[in-house]
Amino acid sequence: NILIDVTIGNNTLVGVGLSGNLVRSTDNGSSFDNVTSPTTNSLTKVTIGNNTFVAVGTSGNILRSTDNGSSFDNATSPTENSLYGLNFGNNTLVAVGVSGNIIRSTDNGSSWDNATSPTGNHLYGVTFGNNTFVAVGNLGNILRSTDNGSSFDNVTSPTANHLMDVTFGNNTFVAVGYSGNILRSTDNGSSWDNATSPTANRLRGVTYLE
Repeated sequence: NILIDVTIGNNTLVGVGLSGNLVRSTDNGSSFDNVTSPTTNSLTKVTIGNNTFVAVGTSGNILRSTDNGSSFDNATSPTENSLYGLNFGNNTLVAVGVSGNIIRSTDNGSSWDNATSPTGNHLYGVTFGNNTFVAVGNLGNILRSTDNGSSFDNVTSPTANHLMDVTFGNNTFVAVGYSGNILRSTDNGSSWDNATSPTANRLRGVTYLE
């Protein structure tokens, strides 16, 4: 099955993909084993926070593992919309997806609630930095939350291209998307500028390594 995302925590790599596929490695990725999945829905994103692996996917599916990825259970989801982005910050999990749907959990993914969203555009990525959640999506949509993900506001975007992912590092938010678009913000996501891009190809992911 196609694998879509991977994360690392507690010296463990967990990958997720189509048809609920889950894989796990405890030897720095030299080898992987299948993990029994409680869903056949496709999984699109996985992260870790407070020693809990959490994955989200189509039809609002949410899975969590408290045994280092050895087993996963379904968590009750407040939405049936597909979820594409997921991140952890300040003891809060935030997931984003279809039709501007935003959900959050403050108990390590055990329970989830809908957060106030100012957009109906699909959202594909979310990240956390400097006590700020930032989400990105269709038509250059950028959202920002300074209340731990309870509510989000639209931020003026310098592009109408779809944005697929966003990350934070060194006091800078960076978002990427269609047509090689790269945006950056150095004021906690309040304002954004286009960065010079070496490609016109679609960019789907971005990360920061210290």
